[in-house]
Amino acid sequence: NRSFRGLTNNEDFKDDFDSEENETHATVLDKLLAWEKKLYDEVKAGEIMKFDYQRKVALLNKQKKRGSSIESLEKTKAAVSHLHTRYIVDMQSMDSTVSEINRLRDEQLYPKLVALVDAMAMMWNVMREHHESQKKMADALRLVDISQSTKETTDHHHERTIQLWVVVQEWHTQFDKMVNYQKEYIRALNSWLKLNLIPIESSLKEKVSSPPRAQNPPIQGLLLAWHDLLEKLPDEHAKSAIFNFAAVLHTIVQQQEDELKLRAKAEESRRDLEKKRRQFEKWYHEYTEKRMSANEMEPGEDGIPKDELMVEREFVVENAKKK
Repeated sequence: NRSFRGLTNNEDFKDDFDSEENETHATVLDKLLAWEKKLYDEVKAGEIMKFDYQRKVALLNKQKKRGSSIESLEKTKAAVSHLHTRYIVDMQSMDSTVSEINRLRDEQLYPKLVALVDAMAMMWNVMREHHESQKKMADALRLVDISQSTKETTDHHHERTIQLWVVVQEWHTQFDKMVNYQKEYIRALNSWLKLNLIPIESSLKEKVSSPPRAQNPPIQGLLLAWHDLLEKLPDEHAKSAIFNFAAVLHTIVQQQEDELKLRAKAEESRRDLEKKRRQFEKWYHEYTEKRMSANEMEPGEDGIPKDELMVEREFVVENAKKK
C-alpha cells in the first residue's frame, strides 16, 4: 500500500524498493527458495488429499457393489465431490506457484547468472593483465645489478618476506574456495533444474496436473556449458603453483630467521667482548698504577710484569674474541 508508506498513488510512480531490477543474486535465490518451499508444502498436501480422494472413491465403489443404502451412497458421493473440488483448487494454486518459480528462473535468475559470468570474465581478464605486468617487472628485475646491494637480511626485509608469504598462503586458500564454491553452486543449480523441469502430474481422470514445463529454458544451456567448463578447468595446476610458491617463501623465511638469530648472537658476543675489554682495560690501568706506586714491578718486555692474575684477565678477553 503506497499510502501506508507515505508515497503518492500516482500510477506512473515506480517504487525502487519493489523493483525487480534492484534484486541481488542472493535475494533472487531467497525468493526461489521461498516459492520452492511453498510448492513442496502444496505437493505434499495434494498427495495427502489425493490419497484421501482415492480412498473415498474406493469406498464408494464398495458401497455400490454391496448395495448400500442411498443415504450412505449420497454421503460418500458428497465427500468424494468435496475432496475432488478441493484437489482441483489446490492444483490450480500449485500451477500458480510453478508458474512463479519458472518466471523467477527465466526472468530473474538467468539474467543474474549471465551477469555473473560477464563479471567473472572481466575479473579474470583484469587479473591476467596484472599478472602480465608483474611478469614484465620480474623479468626486468633479473637484469638489475645487485652486486653492490646489502648482502645480509635486514629486519625490514624479513618482515616484508613474511608479509608476502602470508598473502600468498591466503591467495591459495581463497582461490581454492572460489573454485570449489563455484563448482558446488553450479552442480547444485543443475541438480535443482533437473527437478524443476519434471512436471507435477496427477493420476486423476480429470488430468488436473500442472501444465507441461518448458524442457529447454535458456538457463539449462548456460548451466550445462558452465558445468562442463568448470570440470575441465586446470585449477589444480594453478593451486599447485601457488602452493609451491608459498613453500619456497616459507623456506626463505626460515633461512632469514636463522640468519637473524646468528646475527643477534654475533651482536651479543660483540657487546660481551666490548664489555670485557673495557673491564680489562680499567682493571689493567688500576692494577699497574697500584703496582707502580708500590714500586714492586719487575720490568718485562713492556716494562710491566705479566703475573698470573694478568694472564688470567687477558685470557678472558681472548676467549670472548673467539666467540
